[in-house]
Amino acid sequence: MSFYDLLSRYLTRFGHVLMDLKDFDFSLPDELIAQVPAKRRDASRLLCLDRQSKALESKCFADIKEYFRSGDVLVINDTQVIPARLLGHKITGGKVEVFLVRQKTSNADSEEWLCLTKSSKPLRIGTIINFTPDFSAEILEEMDAPYRRVRFSCSGDFMEKVEEVGHLPLPPYIKREDSREDFSRYQTVFAREKGAVAAPTAGLHFTQKILQDLVDAGVEIVTLTLHVGLGTFLPVRVDDILQHKMHSELFSISETTAAAVNTARKEGRRIFALGTTSARALETAATDDNSLACGAGDSEIFIYPGYQFKIVDALITNFHLPKSTLLMLVSAFAGRDLVLSAYRQAIEEKFRFFSYGDCMLIT
Repeated sequence: MSFYDLLSRYLTRFGHVLMDLKDFDFSLPDELIAQVPAKRRDASRLLCLDRQSKALESKCFADIKEYFRSGDVLVINDTQVIPARLLGHKITGGKVEVFLVRQKTSNADSEEWLCLTKSSKPLRIGTIINFTPDFSAEILEEMDAPYRRVRFSCSGDFMEKVEEVGHLPLPPYIKREDSREDFSRYQTVFAREKGAVAAPTAGLHFTQKILQDLVDAGVEIVTLTLHVGLGTFLPVRVDDILQHKMHSELFSISETTAAAVNTARKEGRRIFALGTTSARALETAATDDNSLACGAGDSEIFIYPGYQFKIVDALITNFHLPKSTLLMLVSAFAGRDLVLSAYRQAIEEKFRFFSYGDCMLIT
């Protein structure tokens, strides 16, 4: 039996079940779900929470520089969102949407991906979907519902074709089609490594100027990559969250980043994780002696109250969906009651929520 199973039993025995899904619920007015980005990246709002004093301050995001000290390390996720929604037609003319989830194989002639598909009738194995005259897909295999293995064929570079015809996969709570503005704004200014199907949204607020100001103030900025997957939007469907199966996301951490983090920790300097994605990657790669290992792999870590963070000292994050694994991670970092109290204040002050919404700094 794991530590977390024992913790759940302990909490249940004493009458307070922190592992129930309902403990991570809150009421959010629809009008606070941001549908478009702020006019400027750094014009979003910032709610600052001090875990020790429990103090809350409402600021402008550009003020975040005030909360850093010389020697702090900021870890950013340099993943780049790909336009993963491909709209095509079957040979019979029926419309089909193919959503890229994860690359399986790649060679000079074709690419195979795990995909979601949407069509008026179920797609049979062998079905051909045409996106352009020289870009098509074939259904190879039905995987665990609702996924399919799909082989793509095109003339030229596959990812260039995707970027030419694909649509950005905006989250389901944004009730509009993607626009040209989204191709820049639903992407961080430091995005480099193609592969995400959702943005690491806490990073959307940063500008090159803010990053340079932090460097000038003595903050060390290092990168890792975690390709945010579709699972970030999947709801928790079990009442006992210990029964939830966490989705898997590819990550990589360089020797340079691991060395910078480990040196800072030895010297007592703080590690700021930019977003829950950076936090998940850091905690996935944490060793038993609380140092950071370099390397690549799958992150399947599920962080919820009771988890003891090994690497992260401060967290920059957007406001998350009720009952979501991301809210559970933030609750593990700052305490569920304190986080939900901060969310209530954010709602009262009409902060904007979710991907294009405002931001929170937890120190």
